[in-house]
Amino acid sequence: MDAAAFLHYLLGLPDYSQQIVHVERIPSQDAVPGRLDRPLHPALQSCLETLNIASLYSHQAQALNAILAGKNVVIATPSASGKTLCYHLASLDALLHDRESRALYVFPTKALAQDQLRSVRQIASCLSERSPSGRGMAIPPEAMATFDGDTSREQRPAIRKEARIVLTNPDMLHLGILPNHQSWSRLLHNLRYVVVDEAHIYRGVFGSHVANALRRLRRLCTFYGSSPQFICCSATIANPREHAGNLVGLPFEDVVEDGSPHGQRYFAFWNPPFLDEARHARRSPNTEAAFLLSQLIRKGIRALVFARTRKLTELIFIYARRHLPSSLSDKISPYRAGYLAEDRRRIEQQFFSGELLGLVATTALELGINIGDLEATVLTGYPGSIASAWQQAGRSGRTADTALSFLIAQENPLDQYLMSNPDFLFSKNFDRAIINPGNPHILKPHLLCAAWEKPLTDRDLELFAADDGTMVTELEQAGSLRRRRERWYPTPSIYYPAQDTNIRTASGQTYAVIDRRQGHMLETVEDSVAFVQVHPGAIYLHQGESYLITELDLARRIAWAEHSPADYYTQTMDMTDIRVKAMLKEESYPDVKVHFGDVDVTTSVVGFRRKKQLTEEVIGEEALDLPQQRFATKALWFDLPQKALARIAAAGLDLQGGLHACEHAAIALLPLFALCDRNDIGGVSTAFHPDTGRAQVFIYDAYPGGIGIAEKGFQMIDELWLATLQAVQACPCTDGCPSCVHSPKCGNNNQPLDKQAAVVLLQELVP
Repeated sequence: MDAAAFLHYLLGLPDYSQQIVHVERIPSQDAVPGRLDRPLHPALQSCLETLNIASLYSHQAQALNAILAGKNVVIATPSASGKTLCYHLASLDALLHDRESRALYVFPTKALAQDQLRSVRQIASCLSERSPSGRGMAIPPEAMATFDGDTSREQRPAIRKEARIVLTNPDMLHLGILPNHQSWSRLLHNLRYVVVDEAHIYRGVFGSHVANALRRLRRLCTFYGSSPQFICCSATIANPREHAGNLVGLPFEDVVEDGSPHGQRYFAFWNPPFLDEARHARRSPNTEAAFLLSQLIRKGIRALVFARTRKLTELIFIYARRHLPSSLSDKISPYRAGYLAEDRRRIEQQFFSGELLGLVATTALELGINIGDLEATVLTGYPGSIASAWQQAGRSGRTADTALSFLIAQENPLDQYLMSNPDFLFSKNFDRAIINPGNPHILKPHLLCAAWEKPLTDRDLELFAADDGTMVTELEQAGSLRRRRERWYPTPSIYYPAQDTNIRTASGQTYAVIDRRQGHMLETVEDSVAFVQVHPGAIYLHQGESYLITELDLARRIAWAEHSPADYYTQTMDMTDIRVKAMLKEESYPDVKVHFGDVDVTTSVVGFRRKKQLTEEVIGEEALDLPQQRFATKALWFDLPQKALARIAAAGLDLQGGLHACEHAAIALLPLFALCDRNDIGGVSTAFHPDTGRAQVFIYDAYPGGIGIAEKGFQMIDELWLATLQAVQACPCTDGCPSCVHSPKCGNNNQPLDKQAAVVLLQELVP
């Protein structure tokens, strides 16, 4: 593909309206070779020569040298840099030297596990001619197997008994392997390596759960007499060594200098054009993504479009299909979590084989899956972190050929900040992965799971960073644990607690979306977002089809759906109240104090809007009567300078509108400094808060117990204030717009907002 020619082609199209605001040309890079301190097993070395791998890259050699020296290693280099080869070679080398040696690979998705199974089997297949006896394969294919929810019950006993490399995911580790460790005793007794791939994915609630599952794994390995090394692979985050240590609970050595070659890449920043110059409303990024996908497909360029949510995946697919002639409309498909396993496998195979030219996907395909000669990627909105942006862009151009990526800006302060400051993406990496394994809502279920697997001792509590015994005592008081002879056991009423612990959510519960007419389940929705996605009257999109939610059964956790021809989508409105329970930290700045502590948050979904597809025109509103949702979490909050309050009063500006605008913009910019999504955080602003007696802006973790994002914001508040001020001042609008202070999630319909008052507040806050 000639990326420069395609960009030039776009410039001449009638629909082009100066959307390209920046093009970054990233030059190609030659390989930097490395050397091993000691050679691999001779059969494996010969196998590499057969595969035309003449030498390892410098980072691969550095990683293998550390692994073979007995260290835990985290490899944090760019996408397609060959991280996979590091752990494959280490595992196969161990298996060749010791026939009893075992390895466990943990991937965040089933698709990635299947892809890496093909990869390791390809390397091992070369050993058939290189085995020491010269007879047969040294490591047969059945010695490497995936063990996940798609593995048939007939296959499982043989895998537990015979597999020497087991590829799984955190869900199956937590739910199927650890609770049944007696069946896995051979693996656990001989476990040499544990691979945790795509470690940057394990952040927030999910990462905190995975950290506790890995500690449960380490505990059982000790019981069975092994002490495996851990190999983590990650995107280029700012704290790979710290993050790997937090995940596993052990010290790590990091490898961060990339020695792999790559072709040149063009990265285009695409800002949707204004629809209304007076209001500075921009065209929908979803229609822009559909337009770009259709143009790529028309030119025969294989492309992958990333969308932020399931709903947007379906919308972009629908829009793009309308842009294409019938001969090409069947060449694209949506792909996302929530589809049944057989549907996902079918779509994957069609895309990998080239039957499909384009996909619209959620982050399910962000990870290191080999999807062949993909030439272009389209990112519909900044994905919330620099690491994810590069992971998504890196799905294309995995060979030495030229690749093209587009970043389409959404109408929010963060995306617009990047459109004005593109160097931020191409310079220093500010992403820091954050987890909180000690969150009581997350840790206590894992302590119960661990006790069910093997009675807990005081030494175990140190492993789980709960050595004060508070959470075990609470479980004991709740009737879940009982203590006998210095050990804690589950009470008789507790059976298989792993089944009741969903490691991808804080609540652990889901709603089933059921087609009322057909009587079958379409998919499941997490409890935490059910009131937003499947409330009565909601339009729910599934594989490009619209369904109207006719009833939400709260008792049975069922959302009843009926197929609908609706040409609109729905968006909820909510109200939030916050109360301070305890202040944990305080920092003083020249004119204000910033606080961090425990808060209670109460959210009420009060209604929803209907919006037309494509134009996003509001065509109606309807009230909802749903139960309030309450949870305890962590928050930062800051005072407002008296000088700012005086300036606002003197100018006749709206203080509440300024606080509200400042809150929206600060929340939007926080993902620049913490590896999180906008949906991971929430905010409240008020001209008078009853617990502080003054005007206040709160930013809180949107998960029970908190996961560390607000605390990170507390630590970097001065940088957050500065970036927020720059974003709001740089926006050309007069009264505020979605590019600076509006929020699409605002339950108050973005009222009141006062951009000028927000600028005054931020000017006085910036040190």
